[in-house]
Amino acid sequence: MKYEQPNYDDWEDAQPHEMWAHAREHCPVIEYPGNEWNPTPSFMTTRFAEADAVLRDQRTFSASINADAMGPFMGELMLGLDGAEHRIYRNLVAHAFRRSSLERWRTELIDPLITQLLDDIAPRGSAELVADLTSKYPVQVICGIVGVPTEDHEQFNEWAVSINYGPLNPEEGRAASLAMVEYLAPLIEQRRSEPTGDLLSELVHAEIEGERLSEEKLYGFLRLLLPAGAETTYRMFGNCLVALLSDPDLHRRVRNDRTLIPALIEETLRWETSVNMVSRIATTNTELGGCPIPKGAPVTVLNGSAGRDETRWKSPDRFDIDREPVKHLAFGTGEHQCLGMHLARLELEVGIAAVLDRLANLALDPAHDEPVISGYAFRGPNELHVIYDRS
Repeated sequence: MKYEQPNYDDWEDAQPHEMWAHAREHCPVIEYPGNEWNPTPSFMTTRFAEADAVLRDQRTFSASINADAMGPFMGELMLGLDGAEHRIYRNLVAHAFRRSSLERWRTELIDPLITQLLDDIAPRGSAELVADLTSKYPVQVICGIVGVPTEDHEQFNEWAVSINYGPLNPEEGRAASLAMVEYLAPLIEQRRSEPTGDLLSELVHAEIEGERLSEEKLYGFLRLLLPAGAETTYRMFGNCLVALLSDPDLHRRVRNDRTLIPALIEETLRWETSVNMVSRIATTNTELGGCPIPKGAPVTVLNGSAGRDETRWKSPDRFDIDREPVKHLAFGTGEHQCLGMHLARLELEVGIAAVLDRLANLALDPAHDEPVISGYAFRGPNELHVIYDRS
């Protein structure tokens, strides 16, 4: 069978799970032939085993391809580094996202933000939660951590989406990247003379082997962190709410027993993660699942497909929070495992609990179509209409 990626114009509405399931059974490593512009074939892994192997083996499968793909929109970024160089730059910001730092962010930032957002919609009795809640909450959190005024979150969310989709819409991606730099420049200059204790201040004054970050690396960090902390978590929040509200029995269980929220989140991460593709490039001739991979071939890990691998999870298309916990790849693995995974889990736990606390008798709005999770590289609902008791 010939497998085709959706047309770029359809990526937001794509539904690839059926194709991925067929590939897992019949052709777990999909090969796309080269063409006159690039004769090297490219490959996609659909099962967990091959995906896990690629992400753990940075010597054979380098992340440097990300610098080529995202460099025009993010500049110099650690997502495209490997080995010791990657670890050095990652450690500059890692402490801000460790578990030990999260209680500070929860008290100072996360709880107050979700409370304010729900204060705004609770009196209405109905809402569209993507526009009113999920698209606002994570971007305000990451803006607050970095040190960007949270009142500008809508602009940053627009820039985040455009930068993430830069390879598909280069002109729009470059414009968003430039606009973000122009916005950040005066904030950076302020932090140089007056540090405030936020992450931006730390980055401005950080040193590596006695040298401070270059301007390009500094902006590369920020153009990676802000979109990564905004768009991916907001889509996951939407996916989690869709799963919860589409099953009244599950909704009742979680509402009555909040200790189930972590299991709800982990099952959502497995079942419908927000980021479905991770790029690598083969540094030598190798093989995956019996498929020869030539040196220089791009390899895309379909971690969204790996999360539904039938050899790892029974009935993987079914949403089941009572599954025995088994590691998924929603946050990747290996050296490049998502830096913000603990923050994302915390945001989701706080967000789900707050929604259940504040929006009594929450249900999908029957006056609107049921929500649909869609997308190819990034997946989430475009709309989520709900009703609840006014408060």
